[in-house]
Amino acid sequence: MISVEHLTVEFAAKPLFTDVSFVINDRDRVALTGKNGAGKSTLLKIIAAQQRPTAGTVAVPRGISVGYLPQVMNLSSERTVIEETLQAFEHIHEMQEEIEQMKKEMAARTDYESEDYMALVERYTHAEDHFQMMGGLNFQAEVERTLLGLGFERAEFNRPTSELSGGWRMRIELAKLLLRQPDVLLLDEPTNHLDINSIQWLEQYLQQRAGAVVLVSHDRAFINNVTNRTLEISCGRVWDYKVKYDEYVQLRMERREQQLRAYENQQKEISDLKEFIERFRYKPTKAVQVQERIKQLNRIVPIEVDDIDNSALHLKFPPCQRSGDFPLMVEDLRKAYGGKEVIAHVNLTIRRGEKVAFVGRNGEGKSTLVKCILGEIPFEGSLKVGHNVQIGYFAQNQAQLLDPELTVFDTIDRVARGDVRMKIRDILGAFMFGGEASDKKVKVLSGGERSRLAMIKLLLEPVNFLILDEPTNHLDMKSKDVLKEAIAAFDGTVIVVSHDRQFLDGLVERVYSFGGGKVREHIGGIYDWLKGEKSFSTSYRPTPDPSREGRGEAGAKTSLGQESLPSRGDLEGSTGAASSWEEQKAAARQRKKLEKAVSEAEEKVAQLEAALHLLEDKMATPEGATDTTLYEKYTRFKQQLAAAEEEWMTASEALAALTS
Repeated sequence: MISVEHLTVEFAAKPLFTDVSFVINDRDRVALTGKNGAGKSTLLKIIAAQQRPTAGTVAVPRGISVGYLPQVMNLSSERTVIEETLQAFEHIHEMQEEIEQMKKEMAARTDYESEDYMALVERYTHAEDHFQMMGGLNFQAEVERTLLGLGFERAEFNRPTSELSGGWRMRIELAKLLLRQPDVLLLDEPTNHLDINSIQWLEQYLQQRAGAVVLVSHDRAFINNVTNRTLEISCGRVWDYKVKYDEYVQLRMERREQQLRAYENQQKEISDLKEFIERFRYKPTKAVQVQERIKQLNRIVPIEVDDIDNSALHLKFPPCQRSGDFPLMVEDLRKAYGGKEVIAHVNLTIRRGEKVAFVGRNGEGKSTLVKCILGEIPFEGSLKVGHNVQIGYFAQNQAQLLDPELTVFDTIDRVARGDVRMKIRDILGAFMFGGEASDKKVKVLSGGERSRLAMIKLLLEPVNFLILDEPTNHLDMKSKDVLKEAIAAFDGTVIVVSHDRQFLDGLVERVYSFGGGKVREHIGGIYDWLKGEKSFSTSYRPTPDPSREGRGEAGAKTSLGQESLPSRGDLEGSTGAASSWEEQKAAARQRKKLEKAVSEAEEKVAQLEAALHLLEDKMATPEGATDTTLYEKYTRFKQQLAAAEEEWMTASEALAALTS
C-alpha cells in the first residue's frame, strides 16, 4: 500500500538514516523500534507527510487514507467530549450535503437524455454508494462504543473538553482517529495515557478492525499482542523482521553476534594488510604488492556493529535499615473532594518485603491514596505507617525538585555511594543518558529526561519503602528491564502504580484494583487479576453489584477488609446466601450459550471481513471500478458486518457481565 523508497534524513548534515526502502502492506502490523534518537518518530512524521525527507520518496496510492497520532499534541476545544469526537465524521456530513445538492439539481432539471444529466446521475449514484459504505449516519453507537472502550463513562460525554487533562484529551484524539477508519494507522506511543483495560480494548480493536498499523511503543506486552512485523532503525539503516517483537529480540541477538564475528574478521584482515604495508613499504622489490595491499585496504567497507546493549547492567539499591513487619496499615479510609467521594471503606495491610500494584482507571483514586500515605492530604479513617519506615517516592512532579544548575552526572554523583560511583556512566547509559548527554545541565532537559533522572536518583537513595507512580512512562525497554531487576532484588517494600503489564508481570504478588470508589485486593500477579477481570468488553469495568455486599460467605470480606470472589467450595458449602446447585447449572448453561454466541459472531465477522477484502481487490481493478453490482454487494456486506459486530459486542458484554 505505502512504498518508502531510498529515504535519507539528515540533521545538521549528520545522517539519521540513509537509503531506507520498505513497503507497508495491507493488514501489516508493524512495530517500529530502535534506540531513542534513532529516528522512529521522524519516520512516522515523514510517512504521514508531516515532514519532508532530505532525499527519497514515500508513495501513497490515490484513495489510501493515512491517520497519524503524534506523541505530543496541542489540543484546545470548547466542545463537549461527544461533540469533539463527532468531528471525526465531519467529512460524512460534507458528503451528505453534496448528495443532497445533487439530488436537488436532478429534481430541478428536465434534460434527462443529455450526457451532462447522465454524468450527474452517475456522480450521484457513486457518492450515495460511497456514503453507505462509510456507514451513512449510523455512527452514534460506534462513537459511544469507542469512547467507552477508551475509558470514558457515559456521564462524561457532555463534559467540556476544556476541563479535561492532556491525557484524556489525547484519548479523544485517538477515538477520532479510530472512528475515521483510515487505511493506515501511524501511532506514536498510543498507550502513554491509557489504563490497562483501555490498552486491552485498543489491542483488540487493532487486531480485529484496523487496516495496516505502524506503531512506536515501549509497552512490550502491547506490541507483542498487536504486531506481526518489526522494523528496526539501527546504524542508519532499517532492518525488516517478519516476526513479532519477542521473536525479533532473539533474531537481533543472533544478527549482532554475526556482526561481531564479521567485524573481528575484518579487523584482523585490516591489521594484516597494514602490517604488510608497513613492513615492505620501502622495499623496491615489494612495491607492486604494497600498492595492491593499499588498494585492497581502501576498498574495504567498514562493518558496523549495532550499539552495545547494556541490558546486562545490574543495579542494586543501597543497603537500608530494616522496617517493622507492617510498613502500612489502612482501616476504613475515606477521601472526598467536596461532595465527590473518591475512595471509601479502604482496608489494606502491606507486610515488609511485599511488592504490590495499584491498578485502575485514571481518576479512580490511586494517586489520592498515595498522597494519603505520604501525609500530603487529609482523610477520614485510620492510616498507620510502620516503625522505622523510610519512604522513597517517585512521581512525575519529582523531576521539578532537581537542581537545574547541576549536570546530569553531578546530580547522580552527589547521591551515589561506594562502588556505585565507579558505575555512574554505565547507569546513566542504561537510562538513555549515554555519551555527551551526561554533561547536560538539568535545566535544558526535556520533561521526560528529567523524570528519568529523578528515577535514577531515587534508586540510589537508602530507603526501605518505595512508592512508584507510573515509573516506566519515559523509559525504553532496556531501561525498564534494568529498573525491574533492581526492584525485584530490592529487599524493602514496594507499591507500584502502573499500567504496564509486562513491567508488573513477575514483579508484584498482590494487586489492588481501584474502581467505583472501592479498593479490592487480589492475591496473585497482574495476569491473575486480568484473567479474573475478563476485561475485553467495551465498558471500562463491570458495574459493582450491590447485592453481593453483606451476603454471608459469598460476599464475605477478607481479613484485610477487601471483597473477595467466592470460591467453588464456598458456593457448594453454603446453604443460605450462595447459589443453589440448580442455579449454578443454569448459570453454566447460560455461560456456555453466550460463549457459543460470541464464537459464532467472531466467525461471522471474520468471514464478512474476508469477503469485503476480496471485493475491495476486485473494485480496485479497471473492470471492477465500473461494475455497479460490486458496489451493491460491498454495501450489503458492510451492513451485515456492522450487524455482526453488534451481535458480537452484545454477546461479549453479556458474557462479561455474567462472569464478572
